[in-house]
Amino acid sequence: MVPDDLLSSDFLAARDRLRDGTIDDKQARQLKIAPNRRSAVIGEFLIDLPGFETKTVKVDGKPQRQPLSVPVFSALPVQDQLFHTVGSPPAAYLLFVIGLALIVFELYTAGVGVAGLVGAGCFVLSCYGFAVLPVRPVGVVLLVLAILGFTIDVQTGVPRVWSIIGAVSLVAGSLVLYDGYSLSWITLLVGIVGTTVFMVAGMPAMVRTRFSTPTIGREWMIGEVGEAVTNVSPEGVVRVRGALWRARTNRATPLALHDGVRVVEVDGLLLEVEPIEGGAVDYREKRRGEGDDDADPAVVLVDGEPLAPAADDA
Repeated sequence: MVPDDLLSSDFLAARDRLRDGTIDDKQARQLKIAPNRRSAVIGEFLIDLPGFETKTVKVDGKPQRQPLSVPVFSALPVQDQLFHTVGSPPAAYLLFVIGLALIVFELYTAGVGVAGLVGAGCFVLSCYGFAVLPVRPVGVVLLVLAILGFTIDVQTGVPRVWSIIGAVSLVAGSLVLYDGYSLSWITLLVGIVGTTVFMVAGMPAMVRTRFSTPTIGREWMIGEVGEAVTNVSPEGVVRVRGALWRARTNRATPLALHDGVRVVEVDGLLLEVEPIEGGAVDYREKRRGEGDDDADPAVVLVDGEPLAPAADDA
């Protein structure tokens, strides 16, 4: 903030208009806060600055002002350039949503990696930007709620109500984030659409890939029986040994609510199930018999029990 004693009386008179609006060069001249003529080159602009010393000489018989003060042009230091950039409204907004999204992404990966470090850095820089910008707290809360809503549905693996809540909060938070400043449509498009696609499509795909390899110790679930707590057609939720699992039907056989189910395969966090009654002979059932050293390799298991030998015709 520039002290009032350093500002001209004309500028102070126009301050209220300048605070909430913009003016062009013609309006600036009318308000007497800019020279009455256009400055064709930067030298003409400099010699009109208050306190800039000049002298008048004749060139080809015409008077011309020449500078006595020596202007020095220098770039901002690197750190000042960085903070100047992150202190802009679009950069602070994008860094905030990107930082939160990458931190959530890191929660579903093993260890602390590049995504987590980059996300933390973006978040810290965005906090500096928010500290120097006119930010509405409700906008920040809505953005945090948006990422939280997306994260809840990423945990369940299926975009549902919380994804809708997250999308609505993201749009609302983006629109009301700054007091007296509106983000451009390009910035809003990148922030809203990019974050939504990443959290709704990218994150679930990454989680499925991350946990797609069957975890050692779940093979015991093959052959276990349970109950369908929703309709499984072709996917739903089942209860096995008191725990809820996402499940899909084997060979697309639909299962109704409260139907008995048997686990025939474990695919990461997803169980493949079939009805307890009427289960068909399957290579998975045969494979279960191959791990038993005492089992007869010619025996085929159906529903966990050996298939009864056929009666002799004799």
